[in-house]
Amino acid sequence: MIKTSRTGASYSRRQALRMMAAGGAVGLFAPQLLGKPAFAQTPPTAPTGRVVVGLSQEPTVFNPLMAHIEVDDGVNFSMFDALFRISPEGVIVPNLALEVPDQTNGGISADGLQWRIKLRDDVRWHDGQPFTAEDVKYTLELIVNPDFRAWRTTGHALVRDITVVSPTEITWRMEEAFAPYLNFLTETFMVPKHVLEAATDLNENTFNQSPIGTGAFKWGQRIAGDNLELVANPDYFGEGPYIEQLFFKYIPDNTVLYTQFRSGDIDLVGQAYISPDNYAEAATLPERVVTLVPKTSVETFYLNVEKPQFKDRAVREALYLAIDRQAIIDALNYGVPTVTETFMPKMSFYYNPDLPKHEFNLERAAQMLDEAGWLPGADGIRVKDGVRLSFANSTTAGAHLREQAQQFIQQTFAEIGVEMTIANLPSAVMWGDFWTLSQFDSAMSGINFLIGADPDVTNRFHTKAITAKGGKGSNNAQYSNPEVDALLEEGSRTFDPEARRAIYLKVQEIIRHDLPFLPLFANTSVFGQKEGLQGFVPNTNTRTESWNTAAWYWA
Repeated sequence: MIKTSRTGASYSRRQALRMMAAGGAVGLFAPQLLGKPAFAQTPPTAPTGRVVVGLSQEPTVFNPLMAHIEVDDGVNFSMFDALFRISPEGVIVPNLALEVPDQTNGGISADGLQWRIKLRDDVRWHDGQPFTAEDVKYTLELIVNPDFRAWRTTGHALVRDITVVSPTEITWRMEEAFAPYLNFLTETFMVPKHVLEAATDLNENTFNQSPIGTGAFKWGQRIAGDNLELVANPDYFGEGPYIEQLFFKYIPDNTVLYTQFRSGDIDLVGQAYISPDNYAEAATLPERVVTLVPKTSVETFYLNVEKPQFKDRAVREALYLAIDRQAIIDALNYGVPTVTETFMPKMSFYYNPDLPKHEFNLERAAQMLDEAGWLPGADGIRVKDGVRLSFANSTTAGAHLREQAQQFIQQTFAEIGVEMTIANLPSAVMWGDFWTLSQFDSAMSGINFLIGADPDVTNRFHTKAITAKGGKGSNNAQYSNPEVDALLEEGSRTFDPEARRAIYLKVQEIIRHDLPFLPLFANTSVFGQKEGLQGFVPNTNTRTESWNTAAWYWA
């Protein structure tokens, strides 16, 4: 039997698995309320002081329902609320909702189709207007509005018959059962109906550059290319905020980012965190706290499989063989990351440990290309059917470890007759349409493939998630496999965790075979903060270090 530390309630193995499916395996052992400081110190009675978060990429998208990247989430989590949040332990907890609906409290019907959500009655938007069920209805309908450039429609597109029962209660019907939807709702931030319904253009309007949320912090001011300031919301319904000003500072060079942490110019190193080559020194700095935290994200060599160079699976396999992955981990990243063959985090109940292991073998890579008909041309670069095995690789300019890895990979590819050029871009350009609309040849990126702790990866690998082909999602590789599509659809309708596990083990097996991306390593973040900053807790179930800024304060 397994017992929770807070309630003492016991669970059978099957009940435990069901809880793992809803959140995360470790969620059974140490649940924690969001927003409450996990430290002995007492937070101030009124907001005071400022925290400066250093970021190597610039937040630029402030409508949380539109396509955005990880650094934008730090702002979104601070300014907006969702119906639910997910804790560091993988437990889904109420946020704007009063409770998490399930099939025992009447919130979700036994067949998973009927949903009933009860809302808090003490929440106000930053402009003073009350938050109600009308805002929830508007948000869910906006996401699937064909005129709106929504980030994700998966799951939301199944919602039907949304009914506002009262200002604090809303119901809807699911077209079909969708097991991951609770996890999806932890990253679905509510937006104000009374502001956005008056907008003449849903995609280009003033809200997108000076948003109004319900969160612990309100919009302050932004200096594009430099910094973004948020200020405390004194009327926040939850715990905190305890700091008066939250300051996101854009520092595009990772080396400079670390230097400013070392000098004290920034209080917390946000993404891309302290680079592994600086970890040893950072750990010795006085009045600094430096922590290694395994991440759910995977560093990838992403392939746009619609490019003619990559349509042939033999090419993708040969490229993987030609990457000295262990050297990239050990020599360039100082042994901080760990090897992986899949998108699924190793700590997940759904992780497949039995996938083929990567091998660095240039001789075998060259042989495979020969056998597939990719033969060296006059200049030594391989050619097949008029297509040269030449392509660009792109990532964020100034990400020095990635740039070193690119140069290293470029050299080994050249040894097998593959030409890779390096074409790096500023973060706002790299992760804009260039990335979201699959305009790249190949890219180097750290990706969290999951939403919350749920194993569903429809958003990343389903054919309908290819934005460049009119879909809605983040299938930037333009990967399409009917068997994977069918498995993902089955997995989304399956609530039993053991049955789901079998499905996602198979999905990982197929994707490892198809190689739409080449896994370089499982990321380990090197978090750095000033010693006096309290309330900061890493959360591997979110994409941002700034998921709980309401709880931060200075001791």
